[in-house]
Amino acid sequence: MRKPDIRTGPRHPRVAVAGYEITRRLGESVLAKRGLHKANGEFAQRTIASIRERLQRGETIYIAGLACPGTHNTGVALVEVTQKDGPRLIVNNEEERFSGNKHTNEFPQHALDDMRKVLQRMGRDIGDIAAFVTTWDYPALLATLIRTSLEEAPASLKLLRAPIAPAISLRQLDQVRRLSRRLGRMYGLGEQLPLICMPHHDNHAWYSFTASPFADQRECVAIAVLDGTGDVGSISLYAAENGEMKQLYCNESLFDSLGAFYTVISSSQGGWTWLSSEGRYMGAAAWGDMNRATNPYYQRLKAVLQLGPGGTVRLNRAMANWYADPADNPYHQPLIDILGPPLRPDQLWNPDAVLRVEDINHRPDTKDRLDKAAATQLVFEDAMIHVIDHLLRVTGTDRLVLTGGVALNALGNMRLLEHFDEAWFERAQGRKTRLHMWVPPVPGDPGVPIGAAWLFAHMAGAPRGAPLSHAFYCGLPPSNADITTALKNDDVASMEIGNVSTP
Repeated sequence: MRKPDIRTGPRHPRVAVAGYEITRRLGESVLAKRGLHKANGEFAQRTIASIRERLQRGETIYIAGLACPGTHNTGVALVEVTQKDGPRLIVNNEEERFSGNKHTNEFPQHALDDMRKVLQRMGRDIGDIAAFVTTWDYPALLATLIRTSLEEAPASLKLLRAPIAPAISLRQLDQVRRLSRRLGRMYGLGEQLPLICMPHHDNHAWYSFTASPFADQRECVAIAVLDGTGDVGSISLYAAENGEMKQLYCNESLFDSLGAFYTVISSSQGGWTWLSSEGRYMGAAAWGDMNRATNPYYQRLKAVLQLGPGGTVRLNRAMANWYADPADNPYHQPLIDILGPPLRPDQLWNPDAVLRVEDINHRPDTKDRLDKAAATQLVFEDAMIHVIDHLLRVTGTDRLVLTGGVALNALGNMRLLEHFDEAWFERAQGRKTRLHMWVPPVPGDPGVPIGAAWLFAHMAGAPRGAPLSHAFYCGLPPSNADITTALKNDDVASMEIGNVSTP
């Protein structure tokens, strides 16, 4: 079998790094004037000091975490903070809940309106919110997007006007530079409502850790944020000990990404759009050949992700082209030779293109497509195990918090528990234990607004907060009038059967 070509590094790293530094510094200055401030900047530090003083005086503080337009799953979370109890989640409103638009990247108008109603029911209003914090570090994200577009120029210059990563809309993202002024006008608070930009993966990591059953333990806890992308990279590793968290590693790459690999393959082979493809493809994989020795695609496909020392994962750019053109031309010829040509964007959701598990005994090519899904899942699991193996070895712990979009792959999570068993810990750490793993109920981006607010409260000196008691923090319940109106639709049949308050 011909050995596949391998190229894992960008073509123009020096140009890209220089562009990144210039853009980052310029972006910080420009966005600060527009009301978006870095978490380590002067405005943020003054806000933190003010909140700390108010908490020490016994006041109750409110912090809002905002998922802004341009990235998927926009929405807002509201957290109540006291010095005695730390943060308490009041609401976590996804805009999708109100609009019905899956994974929307639109301005979260309905979510913000609902949060205000919740505040008013409590006798509060928007002016009582001590800080609005965002789910992304926008100056860093802007610089990273430009750096990524320069790394593989000229082919990658298309990324400047196309989706650069799963569900990042550059057109919607442009709204962020006007967001502070828009919110200020909307709430009548003056010209601008200041926003503090929190690092995306730090938000994922901190809340996932503090909501975990490991947070009260003295032993070190490993935290892995495996994502489609963050504002600086797509893989970030942390360790938490004695109530403090430190970052051990960030791969500083948008496309050396487990999430991007799975998203692009699942969409271009399964026939669904990004963010709707991953879970469906994982389910389809179960019907394919999940044996590494007999799957007809696994041995060749695994070359697309290069597993290196220190738990690193690099995309083989000689096979994959989604670092330059993820939507229209995601494959180079070696990958086409393995999987066949990718489905085009205009073919997605076409009944003849969608992978239908129920057709396994009807369409002759369905079994072949299912084996490709299984091979993709196996390669993905190899990479997950490789990253976590390194993290557990360097931290010496058996406690793992897994979060980020990749943590939604429940099948891969199960493989981690199977792989890191008593025998592995006996070999690697010389002790009798097995992996104990926590995946929060909101590991993906719907949980990041909570994380941003929770982390900012921690930065202001608040205690860690109560553990997660349930997963329903979705704003106000529908009124009786809302339900009645919904039931009047022509496609809904209903019958009143009584009052639940009576025997």
